[in-house]
Amino acid sequence: MRIGVLLSGILIVLHDLMGFWTLLEGFLLFANALAILNEDRFLARRGWTLAEMTGPQRNSLKGQVMGLIYACQFLRLPLILFNVITIIVKLFSG
Repeated sequence: MRIGVLLSGILIVLHDLMGFWTLLEGFLLFANALAILNEDRFLARRGWTLAEMTGPQRNSLKGQVMGLIYACQFLRLPLILFNVITIIVKLFSG
């Protein structure tokens, strides 16, 4: 009887962890999407360059989103590392 309760508890914990893992994968995919946006081809045409945001415009929603885009582009090397770790975990866990 105790083994069944223990196994069901483990399955519940694993299910919760898998939901958290899926959420982390979603954030990783979103960061990848922001990191590959090209400033010359995509962002400059829409007026989304960091040079255009000065003064109080940086605190606007557009300025905050642009800051997030540039932060993801700046942190490409750690992003590559997180992608490699995710791929290895997915290969071993299935």
